[in-house]
Amino acid sequence: MKKVLGIVGPTAIGKTDLAIKLAQKINAQIVSGDSMQIYQEVAVGTAKATQEERKEVKHYLVDSRSVFEEFSVKDFVDEAQSAISEISKQGSLPMIVGGTGFYVNALLNKMQLGEKTEEETRTTKKWQDYLNQFGAQKLWDILNEKDPEAAKKIPINNSRRTLRALTVIERTGKKFSAQQKKIEPRYDYLIIGLNSNRLEIYQRINRRVDKMIENGIVDEAKFIYDNRQKEYQVLQAIGYKEFFPYFEGQASLEDCINSLKTASRRYAKRQLTYFRNKLPVEWFDPLHDEDCLLKIERRVNEWLKM
Repeated sequence: MKKVLGIVGPTAIGKTDLAIKLAQKINAQIVSGDSMQIYQEVAVGTAKATQEERKEVKHYLVDSRSVFEEFSVKDFVDEAQSAISEISKQGSLPMIVGGTGFYVNALLNKMQLGEKTEEETRTTKKWQDYLNQFGAQKLWDILNEKDPEAAKKIPINNSRRTLRALTVIERTGKKFSAQQKKIEPRYDYLIIGLNSNRLEIYQRINRRVDKMIENGIVDEAKFIYDNRQKEYQVLQAIGYKEFFPYFEGQASLEDCINSLKTASRRYAKRQLTYFRNKLPVEWFDPLHDEDCLLKIERRVNEWLKM
């Protein structure tokens, strides 16, 4: 079974920087475990590794799709598996780095994602039409009637996951929650988690948002806003929809920036909840432990010898 290393944690904790330093020490290559970094047209809001950083360590699943293309979790798993095989053939260690817990989980464990069929496409369209007509709350209410356990784990405004759950329920005739249990590991994996004091993480998030404003996130958001005629996946990304009220003249830029900071802090909390509940993570503190990188390197080398 191939060995795969995972580096996870909340947004703004420093995953990219640490992963690049670690990769150089242990001969690893990086596969992005972020659902939005795949898209070419958005860089500031998705906090991708810079071109310079990507020259230091090879990255996969970054900038390989357009925002106008669909990219499902199954597409991610398929492409990430190919990347892992390629990295392993080169004699390097595949390292999954990112904060999208469901994507990382689906890759490392054999979750039932299913193939897209004509029937599934028709069913998804039916629920998408319902969403467009009645909104996210009504759609979620239907899921709550059909599968309360699944609804409990899906936020009302996460329409994409609600759509997916309803489609699976209708296609299989079984509850979505019953089909989301981990089956068996796909790889021999070790997951390193980065975390620290919550207040410090929130302060880092606020500073990162300020930096994103300087680097042009508003322009990226305007591009997404101007091309929102279809329900593209990137429309759900934190960092873009928060600026829509500004473009519509319903809120000030300052209010939208504060909304983005709030949404990002809440997202960090959700990320940690997912990693703690769904994956066997070994946690380290990169903000307070001067030897954090060294300790992680030792733990990884220990695991590689097993």
